[in-house]
Amino acid sequence: MIELTVDGNAVQVEEGATILDACRRAQIDTPTLCYGDTLTPVNVCRVCVVELEGARTLVPSCSRRAEDGMVVHTDSERVRTSRRMVMELLGSSTDLSTAPDALAYIERYDADPARLGAPPAPAPKLDNDLYMRDYSKCILCYKCVEACGVDHQNTFAIAVAGRGIGAHISTELDVPLPESACVYCGNCIAVCPTGALMPTSEFELRQAGEWREEEQTEVDTVCPYCGVGCNLTLHVQDDEIVKVTSPDDHDVTRGNLCIKGRFGFQYVQNK
Repeated sequence: MIELTVDGNAVQVEEGATILDACRRAQIDTPTLCYGDTLTPVNVCRVCVVELEGARTLVPSCSRRAEDGMVVHTDSERVRTSRRMVMELLGSSTDLSTAPDALAYIERYDADPARLGAPPAPAPKLDNDLYMRDYSKCILCYKCVEACGVDHQNTFAIAVAGRGIGAHISTELDVPLPESACVYCGNCIAVCPTGALMPTSEFELRQAGEWREEEQTEVDTVCPYCGVGCNLTLHVQDDEIVKVTSPDDHDVTRGNLCIKGRFGFQYVQNK
């Protein structure tokens, strides 16, 4: 076991654990946007940074391995200033209206994105029947790329293209999505933290002002399509299935589904 000090408290974690693991062990709520429990950390959002005594810069807690004797501060003025600036930069350059975690972080750190400019207007792309893409909401967290790639689907239909302000999520050779290698599993949707990727069923209800998440019930069941036994969570509103997800902690799916499991629920509602 490794022992380190986090905000004045001694914390023990297993070898190979990260500072974020230690923070969670100490029940410290550390903000994350690009981190996913089922994904390889890429430490690009920088909202999880903490202050490590002896380090020149703030370090990303999601990827920095814990070491014996480390002294970590998660809520120092330096950390709060950095997180505030990150949220102001994100909030002024992207539409975070469908990103509840990001909005909560803006409030927590008293960020004021408006002082840096107004976010872009929504720009939804509907080039298929299953899900909507809106890059005005994209914070380039890489989670969709990781889910489509080696971490989950191994389809590699999308990647980050361009540099600097021109960086964006792109299909291979920037071809239209229906002409790409995408298999429409929707695993990218499952990990998106901002609503840049959204099931068409949810998008249409939101556009109509009828998306009422607080009134929805969740029903766990098993996918009926094959013998793998994927667990499904059905999100139900007004006695109709409006979205299907899968729990991250299920040992079969790890949050992932195929096109049938995630989108093939309409037959239940045929009348």
